[in-house]
Amino acid sequence: MVQRPGGQFPYAAFFWPALAAASAVETASSIAAYLLGVSDDADEDRPAQEPEGATASRIALELNAVRLRDFALVDSGVPTLMCTPQALHGAVVADLAVGHSLVAALRDAGIERLFMTDWRSASADMRFLAIDDYLAALNILVDHLGGLVDLIGLCQGGWLSLVYAGRFPVKVRKLVMAGAPVDIAAQPSGLSAIAAATPLAMFRSLVSSGDGRVLGRDVAKFWGNEAASADHIRETMQTFEPLGSPEFARLEAIFRKWNAWTIDVPGTYYLEIIEKIYRYNELAAGSFVALGQKIELSRLRLPMYLLAASADDVVAPEQLLAVARLVGTPPEHLRHEVAPCNHLGLFMGKQTLEEYWPRIVHWLNHPPA
Repeated sequence: MVQRPGGQFPYAAFFWPALAAASAVETASSIAAYLLGVSDDADEDRPAQEPEGATASRIALELNAVRLRDFALVDSGVPTLMCTPQALHGAVVADLAVGHSLVAALRDAGIERLFMTDWRSASADMRFLAIDDYLAALNILVDHLGGLVDLIGLCQGGWLSLVYAGRFPVKVRKLVMAGAPVDIAAQPSGLSAIAAATPLAMFRSLVSSGDGRVLGRDVAKFWGNEAASADHIRETMQTFEPLGSPEFARLEAIFRKWNAWTIDVPGTYYLEIIEKIYRYNELAAGSFVALGQKIELSRLRLPMYLLAASADDVVAPEQLLAVARLVGTPPEHLRHEVAPCNHLGLFMGKQTLEEYWPRIVHWLNHPPA
């Protein structure tokens, strides 16, 4: 019988490139059999509708791969574009609930022209989309916003934002990365260590079982999404509401609804990330090629702010903080902090949103010293 690893990393289904890695603790044949066996009832506990964010928005642009969400309060000024993860879950990770919304925290702290990527679930005809396709889509969004943005990249959206800035440096004024894996060799995390030990054939089998896609409903069933405990949800959201109270029950229900809604990922994109980011560490090694051009981080000199989480089993702090020694940004234009939280706490933890993100907004809104 396959033991699902959700209890080890209750929120880690969010971090989809390492999801199949946990199968290293079981035999490949058992994993394949399980994945193939969950399809019939995979949607049994899936919410009927995609969760909605806590903040009102409008769709400013729709592309095949992404929607551009507009949270702007004004029509002028350099826009801030938040690049959410193209992950197992949707963009609501950044706008989960009142008091637990990064969108609201950024606006309340002074970001008046805020936009967000809302990556679409991959349909069958999107199975061959690659990293270059997502970079091209991101470039269209930036051009739609006027060709110059402040870029905030969350988790998987963080390394994508860094690659974008390396490819189009004149289009990014300032770059913020939170919980983003960049130099995988700098410090192992609980999941990256398992990912490194997993044969590539397992990842390819996962894609094959989804006919060219990583199907979120299947992976979530295997991963054991329901294993997230109330205690862990409370820790992640950094709420003082007592367990069993009506207030906490409301937050728990919102979290579980978000956690239960999954999206599908193109197999080509998924496998490129496994190989380029996690297997060969190409960004840190200087061999990553994006839209026909090698990304040399040492030539990137734009102001950057790095926010890591001290208790992050998904992205070890040094995997992000290593950016400081990889880029050419002068030290006076580079900031970094480590918040006392877990991975998801960076984006929905109440104390983190109230304490750390306003400092980031102040840095974004003021010229470098």
